[in-house]
Amino acid sequence: MISFHRSAAFIVLFAALFASPAIAQSTDTAPAPNEASPGQTDSGLSAELFYQLLLGELNAIGGEPGVGFSIMLDAARKTGDARLFKRATDIALRARSGDSALQAARAWRTAMPQSREANRYVLQILIGLNRLGETIDPLKRDLALAPAPERIAVINSMPTYFSRAADKAGAADVVAQALAAQLEDKTLGPAAWTSIGRLRAAGKDATGALEAALRGQELDPGADGPAILALTLFGSGTNEAESVVLRYLDHQPRFEVRMDYATALLGRQRYAESAMQLEQVTREKPEYARAWLIKGTLEQQNRQPEQARASLLRFVELATQVKASPDETEEPEQALTQAYLRLAELAEQRRDYTAAQDWLARIDNAQSMVSVQSRRAAILARQGKLAEARAMIRALPEKDPADARMKISAEVQILRDNKQYQLAYDVLRGALAADPNDTDLQYDLSMIAEKLGRLDEMERVLRALIAAKPDYHHAYNALGYSLADRNVRLPEARELILKALEYAPGDPFISDSLAWVEYRSGNHAEALRILKKAYADKPDAEIAAHLGEVMWTLGQKDEAIAVWREGLGLNADNETLLETIKRFRVNP
Repeated sequence: MISFHRSAAFIVLFAALFASPAIAQSTDTAPAPNEASPGQTDSGLSAELFYQLLLGELNAIGGEPGVGFSIMLDAARKTGDARLFKRATDIALRARSGDSALQAARAWRTAMPQSREANRYVLQILIGLNRLGETIDPLKRDLALAPAPERIAVINSMPTYFSRAADKAGAADVVAQALAAQLEDKTLGPAAWTSIGRLRAAGKDATGALEAALRGQELDPGADGPAILALTLFGSGTNEAESVVLRYLDHQPRFEVRMDYATALLGRQRYAESAMQLEQVTREKPEYARAWLIKGTLEQQNRQPEQARASLLRFVELATQVKASPDETEEPEQALTQAYLRLAELAEQRRDYTAAQDWLARIDNAQSMVSVQSRRAAILARQGKLAEARAMIRALPEKDPADARMKISAEVQILRDNKQYQLAYDVLRGALAADPNDTDLQYDLSMIAEKLGRLDEMERVLRALIAAKPDYHHAYNALGYSLADRNVRLPEARELILKALEYAPGDPFISDSLAWVEYRSGNHAEALRILKKAYADKPDAEIAAHLGEVMWTLGQKDEAIAVWREGLGLNADNETLLETIKRFRVNP
């Protein structure tokens, strides 16, 4: 029995076929003049063809798809109608008969050699059958059949055809052969090399992908594709790809590429260079909201509160306009929430608690409730209401384990900021009793243990962390720095910190630790070199404390005082900086 909805499908199909000029031309006889009733149209569909199509459909859905396929393909060949070729192909695909589907698609392409749809069916079926070597001709045809203005887009789409292919390296070779004639073309070549490079990158061939980016850029240094490919490689750890990005930026780059480069630099913790790129983006595209948000976030991290506040306010202005636009499809709720939280933090740092609460009151986002209440609790704690702040955090509902984890972190941070180290230690101990394998909680416990003078416990926890998670670079750095700061076991400290740098190359804080080992070891010039770069990459009060001390030791006292003064501007409450200034008895 055929269900009603399938019968309805037949009606739709045949209604379309009745109006088909191709089928009308396939009939043996034409209607006599004036034979049709007024208002009627004759599809020209013969009874024989109608019966054949009906029989094909009945078999296709009635358990005999092979028979239905043969009948439909025969009808397609008789009529030359593209829809029947497509239907025959779809019947075979639905029956999981790849060879039959390929037969129908090739028959369709033979009957209609200019049909891009028929050719793409052939291409996609061959890829599905993993017959990659046979896709060269359809790829060439796909490009040849496209109008000239669309050919770059066709080349750019080629990697997507192979997105499910297991052999990405083989796919890259096939595309390279198909595009051989375009690889030296200054117009199409950059896109061709980019598509080859994308497939090589998907196949984990970073070297081959970089070569493709370089070859594409040789043809046109200002082409977007090679630079975007190189930026992807750079973000994945291929440092040599950065030269391609920089060369592209010397021309007339799309601001989105510069923006993504700035974001990649942030990921590498190259903060100063990222800030320069963000400054350029905001100059070139001042209405681009996202750049202002990231710029403000970076400025806040770099302890530039006034600049951060101006950037974040600009973002809020732009994002609010976008949110109010009826044409805008993406609601920037999460980004606005992030901006409001950061503006609240800046107001809190100025001790303008009313303004901080006002920014928090703007947040209407249930997903961010833990973050919002944590900031409100921090404000209470700053006003001396520590017990009330802790109660506020503990009263927060927990929708999932992530919320519970955030609540613990928020409470510990408040206690640490208020120098309540024993209470923080107790909270962490309780949390670890429930989840003893939480890496971040273990690390936090080690840091609090150090504050309490429990150095043996700190070292034991960090060594256990390293054993359990050998790539956790924070543990190597923390232990190495602790040894260097106490001026003990310096060779071991250096080894630990160098290991941390293997996992996080260029991290300014780990570089600061390495410089401190060099300083303690008497290598003052090397310590100065490392610290200058670290401070340039990440202006931070603690790095300023170390840099100033090395300068002072080398006789550069005026420079040391200037750096300490800058450090106080970054964070006037930093314990390391304040202790250093007190020890050298200066008044910056």
